Amino acid sequence: MLWHAIAPVRRYTKVSHDVMRHPRLNSDAKVLISYVQGLPEGQVDRALSEHAREVGIKGRRYQTAKEQLVVNGFVHERKAPGARGLWATHQLFSNVPLSNADARAVWREAGVGGGGEVGGGTEAAPSAQVSTVGQPRARSVGHQLPVDEELGESSFRPPTQAADSEAALDELSPEEAQVERVLLSLQECRRDLRLGVAEARSLVALAVEWLRRGVSGVELREVLSSGLPTGRVRSAVGFLRHRLVQKMPEAPAPEPAPEPASVSDPAPPALPDVPPTPPRVAPLVTCEGPGNEHVFRAYGGATLCPDCQQAAAWARWAERRAADLGVDLAEDAAKAVEAGRDPDGWRSRLAAAGAVAEGVDEQ
Repeated sequence: MLWHAIAPVRRYTKVSHDVMRHPRLNSDAKVLISYVQGLPEGQVDRALSEHAREVGIKGRRYQTAKEQLVVNGFVHERKAPGARGLWATHQLFSNVPLSNADARAVWREAGVGGGGEVGGGTEAAPSAQVSTVGQPRARSVGHQLPVDEELGESSFRPPTQAADSEAALDELSPEEAQVERVLLSLQECRRDLRLGVAEARSLVALAVEWLRRGVSGVELREVLSSGLPTGRVRSAVGFLRHRLVQKMPEAPAPEPAPEPASVSDPAPPALPDVPPTPPRVAPLVTCEGPGNEHVFRAYGGATLCPDCQQAAAWARWAERRAADLGVDLAEDAAKAVEAGRDPDGWRSRLAAAGAVAEGVDEQ
C-alpha cells in the first residue's frame, strides 16, 4: 500500500488515534465523532440524530452507531424535568470516553437538571396558569354508596386469581420444565429472543405438544433458533409462538383398536400342552477307517470320521498322481498318506506328498 497525505492548513478536525483505531466502534460511529467534534458553536444544540442524518447515517445504522457510542462512554443521555413540568432528554457528547461520574460533573457545571441522577436534581416548578373553566373547588367524596352495597358491609374480596396463577406456574411437569429451559436458553443464540419467565410459560403448552409428537428438546431448540430473520425480532414471544404453530410436526397415527370379539364367533380351541422338542444330537458311530477303533458323531449317514475322510482323499490324490506319472506308487503313496496324518496339519501332509513326487521325477 502506498501512503500519500497532505496536511490541511485550515478547516480541519483533529481526531485522536484512539478513536480512529478503536476496536469496538464501527465506521459510522467514528464518522459521527469526527463530524460532531468539528461543529461550530451555533449548531451543537441539535440532537445527535439530526447530525447523523446530515451525513447519511439513518435508521438501523444510526441506532447501532449510537449504541456503540453510549456503551463506550462517548455519548451520555439523561432525562430531567424542564419547563412547565415536562421532561426533557439531554445528550452529552465527548470525543474521549467519560465515566458516569465525569458526565454528572459536566452536567452540573452546565446547570442541566442539577447534575444528579436521572430524575434527580432540582425540579422546575410548574408555571402558574389560569384555569380555563371555572375556579378550583373542594372535592366531595363519600356522600353516595353503591347501589348494591349496604352500609356496614364490604364488597372487598381477596385476589385469589393471582395466587392461583402463581401456584400453577410453580407446578410444572418434567416435560413442561424441560421446554421452559429450552425457551429461556434461546437468548444465548440471539439477544432479541430473550423471554421473561411469564412469556416462556405462556408458550409451554405449545412446546410440550412438540415433545409429545416425538421431538426432543435439542431438536426443538434447533428448530426455534435456526433460519432467523436478518433484522431484529421485535416481539420474541410473538415470533416464537408463530413458529411453534406453523412448524408443528404431524401427530403420530393412532394405533388401530382391536376389533371386539363377536358373540357368535366360537372361541379358538385350546392348544394341547406339547413338551418342547429336545435338540437333535447325532448318534455315535464306529469309524470304518484304518487305525485304532474310534467313534464319531455321524451326520448324513457318514461312515468315516473327518480325519479318515481326509486321509482317503489324500490316497485318491496320490493314486491319480501316480497314474499321471505312469509309475506304480501304491506303496509310496500309502507311506505319504500315513505321513500326512501328522498332527501339524495340511502343511506337513503337502510337504510329504511333494517329497514323493520329487523322488519319482529323479527316477
